[in-house]
Amino acid sequence: MWCYNIKHWLVKETEKILKALANRRRLTILKFLNRVTKASVGDIAKEIKLSFKATSKHLGILRGADILEKEQVNLMMLYRLNKPLPSFVQSVLVVL
Repeated sequence: MWCYNIKHWLVKETEKILKALANRRRLTILKFLNRVTKASVGDIAKEIKLSFKATSKHLGILRGADILEKEQVNLMMLYRLNKPLPSFVQSVLVVL
């Protein structure tokens, strides 16, 4: 029974990650963060030419899928790629 539960959990987690990756804006965010290592919401919004609010929403989805982690420095939130990333996410980053 525990084997089924683990497989079910893995399928759910993979689905969550794939849904997070299924958006060109979020892929652009990942490409940017892969290049610069960490950045603020404002810097990311400027890079992808999107509003601060919309960028924050995309970052929340990526963070919810455990693709990103955030760090608060004073009043600023900095985002970076989570380490380690699943191998299939790393493969997507190579293609970007």
